[in-house]
Amino acid sequence: MPSSVADVQVRLVGGGTCHGRVEVQYRGAWGTVCDDFWELQDAEVVCHQLSCGSAVSAPGNARYGAGSGQIWMDNVQCNGSESQLSQCRHNGWGTHDCSHVEDASVVCSQGCLCALVEVRLVGGGNACQGRVEVLYGRSWGTVCDDVWNLQDAEVVCRQLGCGSAVSALGNAFYGAGSGQIWMDNVQCSGSESQLSQCRHNGWGTHDCSHVEDASVICSRGVEVRLVGGGNACQGRVEVLYGRSWGTVCDDVWDLRDAEVVCRQLGCGSAVSAVGNAFYGVGSGRIWMDNVQCNGSESQLSQCRQNGWGTHDCSHVEDASVICSRGVAIVCGPLETYVRVFVSSGVEVRLVDGGNACQGRVEVLYRKFWGTVCDDVWDLQDTEVVCRQLGCGSAVSAVGNAFYGVGSGQIWMDNVQCNGSESQLSQCRQNGWGTHDCSHVEDASVICSRGVEVRLVGGGNACQGRVEVLYKKFWGTVCDDFWELQDAEVVCRQLGCGSAVSAPGNARYGAGSGRIWMDNVQCNGSESQLSQCRHNGWGTHDCSHVEDASVVCSLGMAKKMNCTQDSFEH
Repeated sequence: MPSSVADVQVRLVGGGTCHGRVEVQYRGAWGTVCDDFWELQDAEVVCHQLSCGSAVSAPGNARYGAGSGQIWMDNVQCNGSESQLSQCRHNGWGTHDCSHVEDASVVCSQGCLCALVEVRLVGGGNACQGRVEVLYGRSWGTVCDDVWNLQDAEVVCRQLGCGSAVSALGNAFYGAGSGQIWMDNVQCSGSESQLSQCRHNGWGTHDCSHVEDASVICSRGVEVRLVGGGNACQGRVEVLYGRSWGTVCDDVWDLRDAEVVCRQLGCGSAVSAVGNAFYGVGSGRIWMDNVQCNGSESQLSQCRQNGWGTHDCSHVEDASVICSRGVAIVCGPLETYVRVFVSSGVEVRLVDGGNACQGRVEVLYRKFWGTVCDDVWDLQDTEVVCRQLGCGSAVSAVGNAFYGVGSGQIWMDNVQCNGSESQLSQCRQNGWGTHDCSHVEDASVICSRGVEVRLVGGGNACQGRVEVLYKKFWGTVCDDFWELQDAEVVCRQLGCGSAVSAPGNARYGAGSGRIWMDNVQCNGSESQLSQCRHNGWGTHDCSHVEDASVVCSLGMAKKMNCTQDSFEH
């Protein structure tokens, strides 16, 4: 046996600084150690000699690859207190009955745990829930569910930065793994920073099959979403637990619970905690009941509750949330949450009118588009719709399904706006879906920006006979009182510069069909011709020989340039 430390050096090969195949240098040549009787006490001496902390495991069977050359030591028996491996009892240098497929290895605690024994969660849909797999040596493998509990799961969640443990599951909940089963009978105190620091049978020592693979659900793995509210920050609360989305029962559901949901989703603060399936009934599982948050939790899954899937509810009790970022306009105190909801969650559109600013009124409520009944529908109601859509001012409030009958729900009836509301949903009505109408009574709107204007017969888009699109039909304008101020509005609306002249008497030819406007009187500052005073749509005492026309500055410039070009050529 060598008399000095320098005579027999030790190194670890094929793994890293503090894990790998054990090799010793004896008489100037490096060789391996046979794994006969190789155990944790022997590995402890190697780790101590290399200043690598304590031994985590003592693998055999050439775990880190087969060496070559000499096999220097066999039947090593250390008591664990030696300072050098060469001080331990063994058969004698070079005396063995092994081959390199039996080369011994060591895993030490210092410098190798994070890199060597990595942990991941597989099959759960995100990084914070799934089947537990560990990277030991160079292979990923699973963990057996024998005595697997929440303390063990807590360590996994901490190691992965996934918050706290929600559930410790067995029986291959997220599917059976393959390959090695690395750990069995894991017993963590719950305070460890790495799963590899917990007591277990030994790496690869087990009596399990993959149908017993252990799984974990961490608090950050239980995703939350809001459904049916029109945006990501208001709606029915749904949670992803296990592999299925499910709802939350509204029993004892309050603003503190809603606050946690809004915080988790990055949706600001809670405006309201709504029950009774306000945003529609969900389907499938009901995951949580009797939720009791203190309001400071970062995840809904951290709040007290009955237990996952334990409830006495039906989906008509699904809980909902309205967060501050889900509400565009806050209309008053929290007690008015229904009004707050509708002011941002109910979209409006105009359909079948030829453009976005005239047509049948439809509203999006609880994920479905539906119509508005024309009972008591008037210009004040229309004004609100036009304002909400950015379509200028109201021109007409039309009923009797003028733009065609809708289908599906009729959401609003007896709408009564005062005209100052910013959203149609803020107006008084019977109640969502409460009506005594059919679709032949669908209400419609024509806004000032929906009444399009064109110039016809003048050779370009900036001079010609004035025609307007009203109620699906193009028609002309009578030249009674037609003057330069009126023409100025047309030119401005068309982006054709300023008015040069306002000819009458069908200068650019007589039109056909409707005559929509007569006795037009603009002050010249209007942005749309439809905003000017006139007799009323279709009310006139004219014929088409009196059709009004316009010449704008840009229309005249185009004509002049064309003439100049012809002279140059």
